[in-house]
Amino acid sequence: MPTPEADVLQSWHDNAHSWIAAIRSGSIASRQQVTDQAILLAVLGRQPERVLDLGCGEGWLLRALAERGITAVGVDGDPTLVEAARAASTSRVHLASYQALAEATVDIGNNYDLICANFALLHQDIIPLLCALHALLGPGGALVIQTLHPWTAASGHYQDGWRQETFAEFQGQWQPMPWYMRTLSSWFNALDMAGFRLLMLQEPQHPQSTAPQSLLMVFGPR
Repeated sequence: MPTPEADVLQSWHDNAHSWIAAIRSGSIASRQQVTDQAILLAVLGRQPERVLDLGCGEGWLLRALAERGITAVGVDGDPTLVEAARAASTSRVHLASYQALAEATVDIGNNYDLICANFALLHQDIIPLLCALHALLGPGGALVIQTLHPWTAASGHYQDGWRQETFAEFQGQWQPMPWYMRTLSSWFNALDMAGFRLLMLQEPQHPQSTAPQSLLMVFGPR
């Protein structure tokens, strides 16, 4: 019987073409207005030379970084998204599941100045993956995570647990996707267990909104 963890990857298989269309048409308002710029500025602020984009999707961030002279490498578990990213960029893009990354059975390079995970950590058991990412960082490296803000996403139920994204506000045909909701303390505990310490926390917000659009955290190895 499929597990929620497996269903996350399956949902990306099901929604890959719709996701590519949504990103490239700029139809996701929160990304256009707030979160894309937030992750880009957070990465650029660290002045990295080599970046690994975990869960790179169709590769928009790879292209944005390459345009600024940064060597960006992508990795994603969906072949359709990887193919789209490769076709639109000169960046190297690897096809690999998070399980393969956690078990270090694939070679995606190492000694990265920065690893970013932009709305890409949606599973429950992320600690093995975080430990693997820790090993891929070079001296002074950083892990930048942008995710759904727990306070906003909780919808009054502020507890860890599986939720479902229906994509009801998106155009096109979409299949529901499970994702694992974490409280702020759960995020910090998971990163601490993987050997990271918090360097910076931001809550990107549109000036005309009273709620944060995301949670953005920068961690370094302890």
